[in-house]
Amino acid sequence: MSRTLLLTLALLATPFAASAMPAVGDIVGSNADAAKAALEKAGCPVEMFEAEDGKIEAVCTDAATAKKMDVTIDPTTGAVLTIKESND
Repeated sequence: MSRTLLLTLALLATPFAASAMPAVGDIVGSNADAAKAALEKAGCPVEMFEAEDGKIEAVCTDAATAKKMDVTIDPTTGAVLTIKESND
């Protein structure tokens, strides 16, 4: 019985693990195509990119919460610098 319960819980948690937002420091890519693919794979479909203060800002929607998020990316390394809820 406990094995069935553990298996059921693991299967239920799988979609949440696959759609987790990226974290600060994650490498998503230094060009729009790579960053868009990585963010979408992480559960945050991209609506637009814009340049801001020498950085790339992606506006995407967190699939888990349906909130718009601003993800700032270093254009040289492709690393996520900040993630915050969008005020747009």
